[in-house]
This record gives sequence, C-alpha cells and structure tokens, in this order.
Amino acid sequence: MADQTYDYDVLVIGAGPGGYVAAIRAAQLGLKTACAESRETLGGTCLNVGCIPSKALLHGSELFEEAEDGVLAKWGIKAEKVSLDLDALHGEKAKAVTELTGGIEYLFKKNKVTWLKGHARFTDAHTVEVNGETVTAKDIVIATGSSVTPLPGVEIDNEQGVVVDSTGALALAKVPDHLVVIGGGVIGLELGSVWRRLGAKVTVVEFLDQLLPGMDDEVRKEAGKLFKKQGMELRLSTKVTGVSVNGSKATVSVEPAAGGDGETLEADCVLVAIGRKPNTEGLGLDAIGLETSQRGQIETDHDFRTKTDGVWAIGDVIPGPMLAHKAEDEGIAVAENIAGQTGIVNHAVIPSVVYTMPEFAGVGVTEEAARETGKAVKVGKFPMMANSRAKTNRDTDGFAKVIADAETDRVLGVWIVSSLAGTMIAEAALAMEFGATSEDIAYTCHAHPTHSEALKEAAMAVQGKPIHI
Repeated sequence: MADQTYDYDVLVIGAGPGGYVAAIRAAQLGLKTACAESRETLGGTCLNVGCIPSKALLHGSELFEEAEDGVLAKWGIKAEKVSLDLDALHGEKAKAVTELTGGIEYLFKKNKVTWLKGHARFTDAHTVEVNGETVTAKDIVIATGSSVTPLPGVEIDNEQGVVVDSTGALALAKVPDHLVVIGGGVIGLELGSVWRRLGAKVTVVEFLDQLLPGMDDEVRKEAGKLFKKQGMELRLSTKVTGVSVNGSKATVSVEPAAGGDGETLEADCVLVAIGRKPNTEGLGLDAIGLETSQRGQIETDHDFRTKTDGVWAIGDVIPGPMLAHKAEDEGIAVAENIAGQTGIVNHAVIPSVVYTMPEFAGVGVTEEAARETGKAVKVGKFPMMANSRAKTNRDTDGFAKVIADAETDRVLGVWIVSSLAGTMIAEAALAMEFGATSEDIAYTCHAHPTHSEALKEAAMAVQGKPIHI
C-alpha cells in the first residue's frame, strides 16, 4: 500500500522506454505506482515515432530494393515488374506500432500500474498536477525523454511534408524525387536510406568532415564509402545557412563549413535531423528548485537522484547517450534504488547501433579515445569479406574491430560494420560486462559458418593470430 500521506509510492512522468520500464519494475517490487503520459498511446518517441516505425520502414525498403535491383534474380528468384505500394508499407509499420504500444498497456494492467493520462507539472517535490488533478507521491521519477532539435530559422511542417523532422519523414505520402537530409547522424542516415531504397535521390549535408559523430573513425570512414557506393550524395564539411519553401518545393542554401561561396540545392523534401534535446520545459522544475545544465539536462548522482529530495531522473533528460536501451536499464535501476535495493547501470558498456544496411555498431571506447588516454592499446581487425557466411550470403561489406589494453589484454571497445552488426554487438557487450580479455573471445568456440566468427577472428588478430586472413 502507498504511504498514508501520499496517493502513490512512485509516480513516473513519461511512458517511454525509460518511464514505462521504471513503472513496471517499481510495481513488481511492491510499490503502488502511477505513470503520467500525455500521448494517446504508451511507449514514448521510441515506439510511436522512433525506433520501432523506422525499423519497419527499413526492413520493408530493404526487401523492395532486393526485389527491384535483381538481387533476388541472382538467387534464381524471378520477381518481375516490382512496384511499390507505399500505403501498404505504412500500414505494416502502423500495425507493428499498435501491437507494441498496446502490449505496454497490457503490461501496465497486468502489473497494476495506473496510467494518468495527461501532462504532469510539479507543484512541489511530492506533488504534480495532471489535467487539473493533484496527485502526490513519495518518490517521483522524471522520464520525459527528448524531442527533435530545431534548426534556427527553419520551420518544420510535417503536415505539408516539404520540411520535416524524423516524425514527418516516417509518414511521407509519396517517395520524394530529391530528399535533402540535414545531419549525417543516425536518424538522418537511417531515414535517408529508407527513401533512397524506395527511389528518391538523397543528398546528406553534414557540418563535420565525416558521418556518424561519436563513432570510431574507421567506422565513420567506412560509412562514407558505403553510402556513396549505394548512391547517396554526401556533402561533408558543409553548413546549411537557410531553407526556403515555395509551394511543394524547398531550396536549401549551403556553404563550406570553413566559409566560402554558397550554393543552393533544390528538393521536394528536406529532413532536419541535427539531434535531439531533453524535454524539460513545462515540467515546473523551478517549483522544485531544479535547474538544467547548459545542454538542458538534469544532473543526477550515481543512483539517479536529483538534488531535490524524492525526485529522480533517467533517460534522455540526463547526461549520456540518448538511447532507448540506456533509458530502460536506468528505469530498472531507479526503481530498484527507490525500493531500497541496489540498482546499477554500467555506463561504460552501452552499445549503439545504426540500423542502415549494413548496420554500424559499437560498444566501449573508440580507438582514438583509447589512444588519447596515453595507455598502450592493441587493435585487431577482420574483414567480413573473409567471413565464410558473409561470403555465401553475398553480404561482405564491413569488418569487426577489437580494441584491447596492450598490458592487460582487457577489451576496451568493439566496433562492427555488417548486415548483422546490431545483433553481433551483444556478444561484445556481454564480454566487456564480464571484464573479458581479447583472448577470452578468441578462445570461445563460435558456431561455423556465422557472421559472429568475424568477431572471434578480430579478437585473434589483437595478438596477431587470425586464421582466415
């Protein structure tokens, strides 16, 4: 039962991957729990307009490209006159979203979590107002996630579909002739690759000199090569100075990042994908004495406590990578901490994945960051080209790379480029969680023939002993 003086033991604000998981875990631990969510469906950005719908479009567009490009014909599968029914593709995407968001609603009921429908705002550290109703809780968890970072002076109108953010780019009513993507990060490349496969000409404009900021340098260079090979036009070291809309067309003004002569790009659709910012506005943080950092984030201690007693924060509103699985792990940990248990997240072992084709995945540090510490490091690499399963599947783009401490042989980071990199990286994360050495991975028997053998061989290469190259 809830403390006599409060309506609930725990109130979670936000039902994204961090919030809904925190609420379910708190309820499992015997705490009377509520979750405030203003969306019509649970699951936050990730399930409604992020990870889940984008993966449906990625998968569908990959199947379309295989059929259209004659890849299937190479395998003796004759699929003549391939055409696209975009409405059907959107329908399949919507179905996946409905199934998953409905699944969370079922889990709330099963675990007796009360869904307070509406926007929550603090009036004090134990009280929020939701839809004009006052609700109190002993502990309150802020899990409000993040939203699209706007580009100053550029107006997004998802309804019109000419200048869109990631939400609009998931729902375009037709395949654009020319899509200009502003931002060469994960979201821009994933959605850009969807529409390129479905027939759009895609130009990616990135301010930095390489794609995928934050990833290992070799991975970033490989990404540039692969996307170019696939037909994307990459405008690196390029700055967007303005976007103007005339009817159903847009003009994007660009110039070199270092300064120089400007030019314009004409497009049917412009996707603004320059990052995400924490959702802290409208929460009434001033009422509980909480300020946000320069980056708009809420600072917490190791246990996810804020400096206001009884108020906790997790996920995209606190420092660290804005990833659904980071938020989920923090959701479990914060609930366990509130219940008096020990909830811990190892922030040094959080994998990140780009779900393009091939996929790009990493966990731990980049080679550059490892070398910057001044410690001696050893690196092993193995190309997918030499992996037998990749070869049989005609799927040989990419490599696996293991970075280890030269003295202790402990694995510091793993980077993989492969069609299955997102799944393969789990093994690396598990190894690092257990403090594995490169030799531990190298001497673990891997099934043959699998893509995963590339990671084993990269680990063998750390000691200069790969077999198949």
